[in-house]
Amino acid sequence: MAGIKSLVSLAFAGSVGMTFIILACALPQYGLWWPFFVVLFYVLAPVPTLMARRYSDHSGSSNSCLETAIFLTMGILVCSFALPIVLARGSVILWGACWLTLAGNFIVYGTLFSFFLAFEADDSDYNMW
Repeated sequence: MAGIKSLVSLAFAGSVGMTFIILACALPQYGLWWPFFVVLFYVLAPVPTLMARRYSDHSGSSNSCLETAIFLTMGILVCSFALPIVLARGSVILWGACWLTLAGNFIVYGTLFSFFLAFEADDSDYNMW
């Protein structure tokens, strides 16, 4: 039952984060959909880590494959925070849309991080990822 509660709370947090992203695009004073491109980063961010965990040999020493995947994941994460700032500095979007996008980024990435922490155990039914 605890797994269901955590899954429901993660789904709620993810939808709140996506609501911020959609508000940054759809509110009448902003009206541009450029901040929605961070959703592409949301899809790409966990891919290197998921692939490295799938093909790693869980030894106790340092794993260069996993460290490279974490480096790539952090690069994608930094790009998703930099994109709205660059767009706002270039006067493509307004600063309010930038702040809404950044708030959505914090919530969505916090949700992804919590998902990996909550369902990291091998005995979980959701460990098919």
